[in-house]
Amino acid sequence: MRYYLAVDIGASSGKMLLGHVENGNIALEEVHRFDNNLVEKDGHQCWDLENLFGCIVQGLKNCKAIGKIPHTMGIDTWGVDFVLLDKDFKILGNSVAYRDSRNEGMDKYVESFISQQDLYSKTGIQKQQFNTIYQLAAVKKENPEHLEQAEYFLMIPEYLNFLLTGICRNEYTNATTTGLVNTYEKTWDMELIGLLGYPKKLFRPLSLPGTIVGGLSDKIKEEVGFDCTVILPATHDTGSAFLAVPSLDDNSVTISSGTWSLIGVENEKPITTEQSRLNNFTNEGGYNYRYRYLKNIMGLWMIQSIRRNLDKKYSFAQLEEMAKEAGDFPSIVDVNDSSFLSPPSMIQAVKDYCQKTNQRVPETIGEVMQCVYKSLAKSYAAAVRQLEEMTGKKYTSINIVGGGSKDGYLNLLTAKETGLTVYAGPGEGTALGNILVQMIQAGEFAGLSEARAAIKNSFDIKTINP
Repeated sequence: MRYYLAVDIGASSGKMLLGHVENGNIALEEVHRFDNNLVEKDGHQCWDLENLFGCIVQGLKNCKAIGKIPHTMGIDTWGVDFVLLDKDFKILGNSVAYRDSRNEGMDKYVESFISQQDLYSKTGIQKQQFNTIYQLAAVKKENPEHLEQAEYFLMIPEYLNFLLTGICRNEYTNATTTGLVNTYEKTWDMELIGLLGYPKKLFRPLSLPGTIVGGLSDKIKEEVGFDCTVILPATHDTGSAFLAVPSLDDNSVTISSGTWSLIGVENEKPITTEQSRLNNFTNEGGYNYRYRYLKNIMGLWMIQSIRRNLDKKYSFAQLEEMAKEAGDFPSIVDVNDSSFLSPPSMIQAVKDYCQKTNQRVPETIGEVMQCVYKSLAKSYAAAVRQLEEMTGKKYTSINIVGGGSKDGYLNLLTAKETGLTVYAGPGEGTALGNILVQMIQAGEFAGLSEARAAIKNSFDIKTINP
């Protein structure tokens, strides 16, 4: 049996899954799961990369312990975040997280060099205050010496690959989330990078998913007890998730549902019109140079935050039940409002928004939950209408992949608000998309359509009619 290992790290947790092909079907097995928490360093919210890498090494040891050595492995994570390395491959500064407040106002700095309109027509990437282009402006302002000393720019999965192999390699799908890749040229926009005063030498050639990074370093080999080839999947988790959609046809919308909800379609060409920019759609790079034309919606972050505010006293299933019981609660919020990005209390943020907009203020946990659930479903419906407007297509169904596909109530509300049939699953969409790239690279499947057909046959996909 040949095994393939996906390391799938989201903004709140990580997991490692082994996949193999048996009688044409794909089987998955979890070998490790761990938390991914932000830590406070020097007044900033940062990722604990040392801990994350330790968790990956532990997962590799778990593979050895059960006698299932992966043939290849791939790492995917969220987008936009990065580290800078000096000539000795040491991190300069901290691995600051995208939710940190240092990014505030950096859009104005960038716009002093290039207008929003011109930037969008070059990169096709929606404006979000935490995009890498703005984060680098924050570094330039706070620690210009870090940019001067840096030799390598690595996004989070690329840095983890470096720790495994000792090799620095940039990958295309995650690079597009930076807002520094020319959407038409499909490579770093050196004119833009020079205009902003970022060192051009940091931005090295981009590799496509399926590219081999290398074997494990001697140190890691010794620690885990085996060697393994590290492959680039679509290292941006949404890029991997979109790969795992079981039956992508031209009439279906995809929602990759996790901490963020990414709603969109695959296009062969980017859409960089002014109307597309005003609707805040993004053209992220996908597998085989396909474009993921999508909208970034706040997603399950709001529900996860409410659960944390309640000290995890209730399970997600219990919170879902409370929401159902408050089904007639009328108020809704704009889930993409910046007040929900990183509030001290998500519950209070929801109440404050309702009060500020002269709506009924939720009093019980159930009412807060109902407000969030309904608001998410309504935001999906609005995004589908905009997608139809921008692409000129009429969509007939929605495929929901990722952890959120298991949320039956949200799926039901999504079908109701959009009026479209919802196909929910697979739940491990991102890890599965990661593994598919490895399997295609190894010749298990002839290509993506054959791999997607195998997903349809291998996993339980639930149908929810409006």
